[in-house]
Amino acid sequence: MINSEKRFIIGFLSFFIYFIFFASVPAFSKQVVPFGFCPKYNPRIMYQFYQPFIDYLNENTSYHFEIKLSRVYQETIDQLGKGETVIISCGPVSYIHAREKYRVKPILRALSKDGKPIYHGIIVVRQDSPIKNLSDLKGKSFAFGQAWSTAGHILPEYYLLKTNIRLKDLKNYSFLRHHDFVANAVLKGEFDAGAVKDIVAYKYQSMGLRFIHLSDPIPTVPIIVRTDVSKELVEAVKSALLKLDPKDPTHQGKMAQWDEEFKYGFTEATDSDYDSIRKILRVIQRESKVTGAILE
Repeated sequence: MINSEKRFIIGFLSFFIYFIFFASVPAFSKQVVPFGFCPKYNPRIMYQFYQPFIDYLNENTSYHFEIKLSRVYQETIDQLGKGETVIISCGPVSYIHAREKYRVKPILRALSKDGKPIYHGIIVVRQDSPIKNLSDLKGKSFAFGQAWSTAGHILPEYYLLKTNIRLKDLKNYSFLRHHDFVANAVLKGEFDAGAVKDIVAYKYQSMGLRFIHLSDPIPTVPIIVRTDVSKELVEAVKSALLKLDPKDPTHQGKMAQWDEEFKYGFTEATDSDYDSIRKILRVIQRESKVTGAILE
């Protein structure tokens, strides 16, 4: 009887040890890869929109990606440069700054709702505002996005300069953390005008925003990697995302919960895609040397 009990205990322990060390191996067999995102929204919204995207990559590649957030755009770029991440999604201006400082490259860029790899920055005011165009902004208050935000800062400053309005000509201005913060600040009357990307502007238009300026088309947000990242990882991500067809009902279902910026598919990206943004940055940099305007 005692021997039977011993055999049972030994058998049970053997099964338990096998289960712990062997049966659970598949759950941990994938390489964990932090995927960085520039903080376009507050953390709760970031996870809401981007975790389904990460889940898709985890299901369709041999890697286990995990979201890595930061407080400001610069931090996301530095995390990539220091190797804390090897892949990120950030805006065109952030990519250019990253490219100047670190060995990185774009591999994909998102498509917009009409299937093109472009989007717009929009300057907005309240529906009841007397402001009609850019020239009316002289002496008014203005809400920018973060300093490295393409649509939230660089584009509006560039178009203000083209209208001969410099930052010093504004009544006051602030750099807010998220595009949604800018839209809400304008709606509340805290600022006379503000700048946001098109998908945010359209979201708040029915709440009382009016558009006074639409930028020229600019290249969409890139997915960026370190140049020393494995070719296998790059090809896995590209293969998983390039096969998505937003016209396919099955794929539509997969992308339904993704951020608006990602839910219409992807195309391959090259460094030269962002040359138009480099030209805009050079104009602002020249102006900043003369007037001390804030670029970063």
